[in-house]
Amino acid sequence: MRIALISDIHSNWEALQAVWREVKRADAILCMGDLVGYGANPNEVVEFIKERMGRRVFLCIRGNHDNAIAFGADWGFNPYARQAVRWHQRVMSTEDLEFLRRLPVRGLFTDDIGRSYLLIHGSPRAPLDEYLFPWLPDSEFEAVLGYVRQDDLLVGHTHVPMIKVLGGGRRVINPGGVGQPRDGDWRAAYAIIDTEEEPPDNIEFHRVEYDVEKAARKILEAGLPRFLAERLYEGY
Repeated sequence: MRIALISDIHSNWEALQAVWREVKRADAILCMGDLVGYGANPNEVVEFIKERMGRRVFLCIRGNHDNAIAFGADWGFNPYARQAVRWHQRVMSTEDLEFLRRLPVRGLFTDDIGRSYLLIHGSPRAPLDEYLFPWLPDSEFEAVLGYVRQDDLLVGHTHVPMIKVLGGGRRVINPGGVGQPRDGDWRAAYAIIDTEEEPPDNIEFHRVEYDVEKAARKILEAGLPRFLAERLYEGY
């Protein structure tokens, strides 16, 4: 069984299409949230995800930007993010906003060999908001796993690919950002778990180029902050 992990699409249609070409044949797709925010194609991204969730094993949870746009909860956001949230609220369809509201904050998945996964955007302690950065000490990840019964914790939010293998082979995994990477590599990120291989080493992290110039141009044409377009080129 091949399980594709994606997260943080952020209304980047071009990045999503590039990643989809790579993952569409996976047996299951797990998305750790933030379908929208920052980018210029929220309705297109949501409609694409909605359609495919109805056809196959495709789990998706709610991220902090999904939540802010759907419920108007943008406190704590920086000015660029807040401006993008309010633009999204103006241009998104009622149906797509309602879809975001219905997304769960947590998701559960079990693969074909019985390994279990908990999907959360941030962390079990603050599902929408806490950042689990790779440079945190292992003791912090051990403490986080104390809230989790499943074998692996799948997160997003930081836009930085990460795997932490802890006691008993349990893992905390972040596939990185599809639509707005922040690890210095502008290419869209995703990961693949292959259950025919032995965990914890049965995961590969991937990057794929996409039409970043088109994605950035759309942001500017929409009247969104220039910073949100420029950062796509640098991956920060």
